[in-house]
Amino acid sequence: MTELVTLDDIRAASERIASATLRTPLLPFDAADPDRPLWIKPESLQPTSAFKLRGAYNKISILLPQARERGVVAHSSGNHARAVAWIARRLGLRAVIVMPDTTPPNKVAAVERLGAEIVIVPPHQRDTRAFELADEHGYVPVPPYDDAHIIAGQGTVGLEIMADLPDADVVLVPVSGGGLSSGVATAIKALRSETLVIGVEPELASDAAQSLREQRRVVWEPEATYRTVADGLRTTGLGVLPWEHIRRHLDGIVTVSEDEILDAMRRLALDARLVAEPSGAVTFAAYRAAADNGLPTTGKHVAILSGGSADPRLLAKVLLDGNETEQIDHAGSNS
Repeated sequence: MTELVTLDDIRAASERIASATLRTPLLPFDAADPDRPLWIKPESLQPTSAFKLRGAYNKISILLPQARERGVVAHSSGNHARAVAWIARRLGLRAVIVMPDTTPPNKVAAVERLGAEIVIVPPHQRDTRAFELADEHGYVPVPPYDDAHIIAGQGTVGLEIMADLPDADVVLVPVSGGGLSSGVATAIKALRSETLVIGVEPELASDAAQSLREQRRVVWEPEATYRTVADGLRTTGLGVLPWEHIRRHLDGIVTVSEDEILDAMRRLALDARLVAEPSGAVTFAAYRAAADNGLPTTGKHVAILSGGSADPRLLAKVLLDGNETEQIDHAGSNS
């Protein structure tokens, strides 16, 4: 039987990462529906612009003696890569990062500035090359999501939400490989079982929604998931361990369109004064489209803004074009 992450694991992770991560606030969204007040959890304010720092720091801290001796290796489309590189620089570790060749240039540049060695691969090698390098060179692998220590670290987001808003009715969380959504759902359900925890995915990368609907772990090919502008949500399927948590704790998964994601980016910037990358904007997109996706239309809502590493060209295009965002070449924005 699979051993799941517990609330105690998440609390221990919270203490472990406190010196390196920001306890992000819950920001009330003034323009929300009065019957459905909204708070935004801006993980974009973390030192590395995304929640990934939590899980990566928890994992590396636990394995620090081995990491100092052997170095670390990770694979990521950007935010986990940046987190691992940031931690490696802070702790004086060697870091090797495997990134797909579709990664937005701003995310590659952020990792390069932190001094990590980058290995660029085609998307289909993203999930395997890092482990090959670990076998070849002895590096300590730091997975982006399929790991109990990573899940516990990401679960600290849920711990903070419930501390700040203990009567939250609905928490919206992005779903990709499942580290964040499984950790958040585990924490929240342990603290208040009646709070709904709803995952959000792009329609064009909705493998997790299909998995939950069919009650089996479904894996999509990169050619399918890489159609979405939300580059941080392009994994080829839920991790094995995250899936075990999600199928037990997540109340559902809704999907949003590409236009809804881009418009959510624009409204977050203009109305909430928050920069969100497409992956981070999906929860706000789902909140705005509640009537269409079956979400509750009353009660206190929380949207986790998971990251703010927006490609500057895409952000400028979104802000300038307004309602004409459908004209954006999604593939070109990530070239």
